[in-house]
Amino acid sequence: MSGAGSRGKPPGRSAGARRSSGPGKRPGSGRQLTERQIAAAKRQAAAPRPPKPALPEDARGPRLAPRMSGAPRITALVVDELAYALASVLRLDGPADALMSRFFRERPKLGARDRSLIAEAIFHAVRRMATLNWIMQPAVPVRAPRLAALVTLARQHGIDALEERAVGRDAPALKNALAVRLDRAPVSVQAELPSWLFDAIVGQYPDAQALIESMKVGAPLDLRVNTIKAKREEVLAQLSAHGVTAEATRYSPEGVRLFSKPGLTSWPLYREGAIEVQDEGSQLIARLAQPKRGEMVCDFCAGAGGKTLALGALMRSTGRLYAFDINAKRLAGLTPRMRRAGLSNVHPQAIRDEHDLRIKRLAGKFDRVVVDAPCSGSGTLRRNPDLRWRFDQPELERVNQIQRSVLASAARLVKPGGRLVYATCSLLERENQAVIGEFLEAHPDFRVVPAAEVLKAQGIVVEHLERFAPYFVMLPHLHGTDGFFGAVLERVRGPGLP
Repeated sequence: MSGAGSRGKPPGRSAGARRSSGPGKRPGSGRQLTERQIAAAKRQAAAPRPPKPALPEDARGPRLAPRMSGAPRITALVVDELAYALASVLRLDGPADALMSRFFRERPKLGARDRSLIAEAIFHAVRRMATLNWIMQPAVPVRAPRLAALVTLARQHGIDALEERAVGRDAPALKNALAVRLDRAPVSVQAELPSWLFDAIVGQYPDAQALIESMKVGAPLDLRVNTIKAKREEVLAQLSAHGVTAEATRYSPEGVRLFSKPGLTSWPLYREGAIEVQDEGSQLIARLAQPKRGEMVCDFCAGAGGKTLALGALMRSTGRLYAFDINAKRLAGLTPRMRRAGLSNVHPQAIRDEHDLRIKRLAGKFDRVVVDAPCSGSGTLRRNPDLRWRFDQPELERVNQIQRSVLASAARLVKPGGRLVYATCSLLERENQAVIGEFLEAHPDFRVVPAAEVLKAQGIVVEHLERFAPYFVMLPHLHGTDGFFGAVLERVRGPGLP
């Protein structure tokens, strides 16, 4: 149906395409012009027109951030679709990547360029949501998603990258938001962190500012080479042959770092099980366990199985590798992955909880047990920026209780002389050193093995570990990885052993 403004127009003709007046008539009237008037009109039409006077800066709209070099042109379509996505994602009702995936599935006709712009903008908005809220006041981003989209895109690419039609009537509000001084915001807002997490990090790390800044940017894409099927040099050569820029990781002997994020699932390397996506720091957690061929090993909180696969490769698919998790659906995804990886020694088992009877029957039988404990995920904020807003102090208290319980239950599986590795992707001492300290007080039959020594025995040297000794700590501003903590505990021979 035509809008009210189009009423009365002939179909197929715009308002500017009205029939022109004849040369002898005054436009808009039926009066005949004299020959003198006709000649004057012709001279006026032929004369060059003077340029229009430049509008003052305010009249032209906001130009606070010039278009960045190489910045794309941002169309109204991108702004509108991004606004629709932010209206969902900024409610924080679920993981941002899952909500974004659903958004794109519902829009199969969006082009690759627009998808890339929107995806990057979604993560930029979530990663910088504290300052976005601050500069948009009194508007709220989730309730004004179109303005939030414009502000986000202007912060990314410069305001001149936005087409005039895309900005529209939001120009004054956009200009006001971009003019807000962030140095007057609370320090936790400038840090893009909730105040409780900001206080915890500042209280724990003397180099907190560098750590906080490192978490404001995205993480690279790391791969782990499955050494059962390929060598790292071979994988790097294949990537180079296909025009993918990559390099060997600095610490992990199996790691490869990419400088782009291509669609891996279609690659033969991935389909054949030669590579898996895994952060370099996570790869080294498996190295802390140092499993040997023929041993009995347990991944106590296996999840989707990333560390399980790394452990299985180090064991060369020998011995027995149990993968326990309470989430049966998530654990089911491990089966096709282990088949693709060529592992035949993995035994996934869904358990009710850490007190399951099957665990009790296996007490004292394992050479190595890895506990990748549930945690705040505060070390992965580069990769999962929405976690900082979805995880709060009550949830931290709940998870902290689970960490203590899971560690105590997993410890029962370790045989005398065996080792237990406790790991998190958290930055917080409360989830890491404090948990280990309490555990050692209650379990005198365990001792700490210096993590640096375990890695050095495998030819791996990680800088700054002496600062965190005897534990394993990796941080984005020091190592270029996600934040990880690891403790290696050995069960000593003595009274009270099963």
